[in-house]
Amino acid sequence: MPAPAIAAAERDEDLMLAYAAGDAAAFETLYSRHKGGVYRYVLRQCANAGIAEELFQDVWMNVLRARASYVPTAKFTTWLYRIAYNRLIDHWRTTGQVELVTAGPDDEDEDPLASIPAARDDEPDVRALASERSERLRAACAALPAMQREAFLLHQEGGLELAAIAELTGAGVETVKSRIRYAVAKLRLELEDLR
Repeated sequence: MPAPAIAAAERDEDLMLAYAAGDAAAFETLYSRHKGGVYRYVLRQCANAGIAEELFQDVWMNVLRARASYVPTAKFTTWLYRIAYNRLIDHWRTTGQVELVTAGPDDEDEDPLASIPAARDDEPDVRALASERSERLRAACAALPAMQREAFLLHQEGGLELAAIAELTGAGVETVKSRIRYAVAKLRLELEDLR
């Protein structure tokens, strides 16, 4: 008997519970909803497409392994980004990085953000402008202090609320709020000529 169709507005927590009960379509829905944000978060934190892909796969493998023990004690996105955050921390520990740092993209790897075509048109000048803006945004984000970048990306890419970010990072809510505010102010200042 085929699995029932998943409602577009169904809560992530309910989808994860349905997946734990054997509904593979529920996982497909969760994955399609969150794959982009998780990948961008991991990529922007480690700035290496090859490493980001490996960590991204590890995050989703951890989700698959945890399905039987999943209990919705927090929002699914908080739980998912906790897994991604922990995987990044493990990566930094094994590579000997003590604090959160962002390296430039590998010379051999193409920056995946630069390959995104312009939304309006496919003309070379429009693509060049979009690529320049993308690179400027990536560079401005990479230049943020590690804690500000982390809070900003969890908020923007993960859609996490301040309390969830505070719980995830071990910082106070007001500290998280300040980090995001400072990050946004620095990004606006750095990119004000693009407005």
